[in-house]
Amino acid sequence: MAAPGFSPTPTKTTYDVVIIGGAIMGSATAWFLSDNPDFNGSVLVVERDPSYAQCSTAHTNSSIRQQFSDPLNIRISQFTARFIKELPERMNDSRVPRLDVQNYGYLYLADTPGFAEVLRRNAEVQRAEGAGTEILNRDEIAARYPFYQLDDILAGSINTRDEGYWDGGTLFDWFRRSARDRGVEYVANEVTALTREGGRITHVTLASGEHIACGHVVNASGPRAARTAGMAGIKLPVEPRKRFTWVFSAETPLDRELPLTIDPSGVHVRQDGPTTYLAGAAPEEDLAVDPGDFVMDHARWQDHVWPILATRIPAFETIRVVTEWAGHYAYNTLDQNAILGPHPEIGNFLFQNGFSGHGLQQSPAMGRGLAEWLTYGEYRSLDLTPFSFDRITKGHPMIERAVI
Repeated sequence: MAAPGFSPTPTKTTYDVVIIGGAIMGSATAWFLSDNPDFNGSVLVVERDPSYAQCSTAHTNSSIRQQFSDPLNIRISQFTARFIKELPERMNDSRVPRLDVQNYGYLYLADTPGFAEVLRRNAEVQRAEGAGTEILNRDEIAARYPFYQLDDILAGSINTRDEGYWDGGTLFDWFRRSARDRGVEYVANEVTALTREGGRITHVTLASGEHIACGHVVNASGPRAARTAGMAGIKLPVEPRKRFTWVFSAETPLDRELPLTIDPSGVHVRQDGPTTYLAGAAPEEDLAVDPGDFVMDHARWQDHVWPILATRIPAFETIRVVTEWAGHYAYNTLDQNAILGPHPEIGNFLFQNGFSGHGLQQSPAMGRGLAEWLTYGEYRSLDLTPFSFDRITKGHPMIERAVI
């Protein structure tokens, strides 16, 4: 079960913080704890798959956008953009590469007056937060991007400032590597049980038999989050939803970069390399799946995605799939927004769950926020309380209209 340098056995029997899940979210929290001079506790990260071959982080399309409808989601992405551009300074490590955003932007296409109005209202919110979102009519879209077929399109919105592709894999690698350098302990193991006494989780039990005492527990289990919460007797509305990705080349490449285009059908496509493109789509029936199910639906490409791409961008009539994969959204069925912070009755059990496809771009702010809460008992940089579990128990969704 262990990977090189990744022991299956913890070195201690008690830790101040135990993080269940060591992918991008758990590692972001671990790193921000290690970086906070006011935190002097011990941290254990338990990762069931140290190869990370099946985690959502490994299957991400690694994009970032400002085009949300909620101001808090916009500020979270803006922090990520600043953070990755300043990564060597943030980590105080000359080995760390400086990252940037490939700013081809997201282009939302509206084929109804109602959705065009939603884009206009969203753009007002985004511009108020400093984003450079523009609303384009059909002719303006055609002038900038003449390769689209736009007969059914009324308007679109695009922002090319800190919006597009970025190297999330490198950020994840350095979160994990730097946290371990600073004393965070990672083990290749699995949490199989939580011991609850009243309003606290007192111990986590590992698959190898260890019974580890804990001050706080962070659920950073991605698509398995509901299983982890269930060990504490908590019902969490997060489930694995399959998402398909295809990378393809075109016989006739486009003459300019392709924005991440969100077609009204729900299919999205973007530039992936100098001569390759990346498309994504949900299954025909978007239902919960087993977290170990990564089987591709090859008919989804042939019967649904490719015809939509070829209709929207006629140059994509002749294309060839280079690679493909299935990944999972950790899908919050209430409102497709994150669930963050402590449980109202089990105060030392913290959520970092339900990111519904935009977790990678939110990981720095969410890791920083949770580390602040663990250190100070409050959020200090961004007020992330709207993501609290309280809205789940009350059934009050946090509405985000710009969901892909």
